[in-house]
Amino acid sequence: MAFGFASVLLFFVIGLIFLAITLFLSRLIQYKGKPGVDKYIPYECGEIPEGSAWVRFNIRFYVLALIFIIFDVEILFLLPWAVVFKKLGSFAFIEGLIFIAILAVGLAYVWKRGDLDWVKAGDLEAMKE
Repeated sequence: MAFGFASVLLFFVIGLIFLAITLFLSRLIQYKGKPGVDKYIPYECGEIPEGSAWVRFNIRFYVLALIFIIFDVEILFLLPWAVVFKKLGSFAFIEGLIFIAILAVGLAYVWKRGDLDWVKAGDLEAMKE
């Protein structure tokens, strides 16, 4: 029984050896010069940035991204269901319909709240003032 864990220990030791070798090689071949002026700009993409890097983004961008990720991951859960639902029969079909209905209710909720709109009605009035 103890020899079963010896293989785990062996893989752990080999992983540490690879880690040490990689860190040593990266330290050996790294650039050791002083960083230039370009190193201190916010983006090292070759383009000169316009304005400050500390621009405040509207929270709506993050909310929309989170909603997209939530629905994207939930739809991803339908793939295994679609693969095996013929074997499981009508029970799996009904479960899938319930799952899709829950997603539709969630989508209707965020749509009704206006979280899918880029500009909300209240924001338009504030912009006019």
